[in-house]
Amino acid sequence: MATEINIGLNKHQKPMDSILDSILCNSALYEKIIESYDAQLYIKRSMKVKKKNFLLYFAPYTLRQAQKVKNNITESINELHYTAPNIYDQRVKAIYGNNLYLQGVTNIIAPYFKINIYSSSSLLYNKLISPLASNARNHYTYRLDSLWKIGDGTFYKIKIIPKNLSYQLVSGYMIVEDRSWKVRELYLMVSSEYMHYNIRIFMGREKGEEYLPVKFDIDEFVNSMGNVINTNYTALLTYKNICLATSVPIRTKNKYDLSEAFSLSCDKDSCITDSLQFSRLRPIPLSEKEKTLYRDYFIFKDSFYYSNGKIKKKDLNFWGQAGELLLKSYTIDFSSLGSVRCSPIINPFLLNYSHNDGLSYRQEFKYNRLFADDRLLRVVPKVGYNFKRSEFYWSVNSDYDYCPARRASIHFSFGNGNRIYSSKVVEKIKDIPDSLFNFDKLNLEYFNDLYFDINHSKEVINGLYIKAGVTIHQRDAIKPSKIYVPQPSSISQNEQDLLDGLKNRYISFAPRLQISWTPGQYYYLNGKRKINLYSRYPTFSFDYERGIKGIMSSTGQYERIEFDMQHHFTLGLLQSIYLRAGTGAFTNTHELYFVDYVNLSKNNLPVGWYDDIGGVFQLLDSRWYNSSKKYLRAHLTYQSPFLWLKHMKKYTSYVINERIYLNLLSVPHLNPYVELGYGIGTHVFDAGAFVSFEKNSFKQIGFKFTFELFNR
Repeated sequence: MATEINIGLNKHQKPMDSILDSILCNSALYEKIIESYDAQLYIKRSMKVKKKNFLLYFAPYTLRQAQKVKNNITESINELHYTAPNIYDQRVKAIYGNNLYLQGVTNIIAPYFKINIYSSSSLLYNKLISPLASNARNHYTYRLDSLWKIGDGTFYKIKIIPKNLSYQLVSGYMIVEDRSWKVRELYLMVSSEYMHYNIRIFMGREKGEEYLPVKFDIDEFVNSMGNVINTNYTALLTYKNICLATSVPIRTKNKYDLSEAFSLSCDKDSCITDSLQFSRLRPIPLSEKEKTLYRDYFIFKDSFYYSNGKIKKKDLNFWGQAGELLLKSYTIDFSSLGSVRCSPIINPFLLNYSHNDGLSYRQEFKYNRLFADDRLLRVVPKVGYNFKRSEFYWSVNSDYDYCPARRASIHFSFGNGNRIYSSKVVEKIKDIPDSLFNFDKLNLEYFNDLYFDINHSKEVINGLYIKAGVTIHQRDAIKPSKIYVPQPSSISQNEQDLLDGLKNRYISFAPRLQISWTPGQYYYLNGKRKINLYSRYPTFSFDYERGIKGIMSSTGQYERIEFDMQHHFTLGLLQSIYLRAGTGAFTNTHELYFVDYVNLSKNNLPVGWYDDIGGVFQLLDSRWYNSSKKYLRAHLTYQSPFLWLKHMKKYTSYVINERIYLNLLSVPHLNPYVELGYGIGTHVFDAGAFVSFEKNSFKQIGFKFTFELFNR
């Protein structure tokens, strides 16, 4: 029998640098040694709410519990399939607990049970810098705490100390044995603004399992905004079909088709929720305290549903749905008719502020109905209001995916767009001196825009999409009036005739063709539905639209051509670069027309930081978007957790990442236009400061702010 002898720190120990070199060198080999596996994942969650208030309703589902039940316990048994490099598919096989609203593992905690501890860069899907990364010495200090012998092997306990206070860095320790330099146990302390995790990971000992975790103990602590919650997760993994990487990689017939990696599918109807059936599957017995929680829950459940022999479920459903309607996202299921998902009505995190647009608010609804053969109908109504301009916006976007395997869809949308003025006016006043070419000095006639768009799209080959359809705009003058020009004597008679002949309504009818190509598009098939994943190459797009006069009372003709390129790639250790470049022009314009680009446009409803922050101009006056026949643009965003605030992390540890922005625009009368920006991202909000230059002269400074709480 092997004996354990703790020999502490003495002359027999190896130098720390030598130990660390061996650990990191072997970790690079172990990272890719597992090719695939199947496993049963048992998770038991025990949650105790010590203190709470109404703000808890805004929290993620993982922090919520049944009313009047202070100690929650939830168990689930999941089927897990893994395929290298980082593809996990999971479905809930059985679930049970003392909660009226049972659900499986939420998106917040799920990644913690899918950790490859030997990752060469990051953990938790690029949220944490791994202490076993090849260049982890740049961010961590390692100290040998103790060592001991078990038989012929020596085990080292090594402390992990972050060099900076940051939510991207962890602290803790690892236990490593010297014969193979495998990690036997890993303890991590992870923090965010409103949560703190203590994670203890035990690695397997059997063949194949020594590279994989077999047990997790996770303590989650929440102490925020008057809410104090302690939660413990215990997870056990039982493996089967472990395949180790071979010298000859296994390839599918199509190397971009990863369907074999996504072999599981969620089947809610087969999920076991019965206590007797679950007890037969439970891999470890319950403690006496946990059994008591279930017994108390049965008593509470009976008294809650029944009062004097009458069921109270109807009242429960009404008041429960009324509360969710106001305070959180919710889904209404209409059985065979589909489901509607709504964003909260009372939710400060739907607000958005920027320097030019002021304060905005939006509300969104989503209707989904799944038909046979994985055909899907989606309808998404949106409403929003801009307080600075006192403008109300609305739109309805719908898609019917009738052939999901080829991503073939019919798209239909209508709504009101940004207020716009005629670009013909700008064309005719170009001769006015630059000092007078100021939007604030011109009484331009604005038009409301009502649009209607219908098109059909299909993936011709993998990554290549063609979309064809028709776009119709009806633009009505807000206040029918003539345009005031500061120097009337400087304009010609033809120009005066143009201004005098302005109409109050303009209609455009335009066939439209869009082509989008993403080389090397990886995907998988979920049933008959093709799901795109990622590509290592940029996405290129071409957009052509031709206005035709005379069809459906159309009043003018034009051609719009736009090219665009977007690419996002990572640099390792949570660093990434986003690139975007494009150009566009209006040609063959006759009579009055409106410059209304698709790629160079301003979103009239607030969206999240990642939806548009890296590809738009934050300080550019919205009227410039509609004032030029041609444009050339470029954007670069660099993101890293450690830039200028690296040495101030004692005071700014809440910062998740820092960003640098460079936005360039070239249009007539504004060449060049440059924006430089710096931003920070946190769990609660994202903020950025921007400075702009026009024709190499300083223009202004502005800010953008969005709430991002629980959206990470």
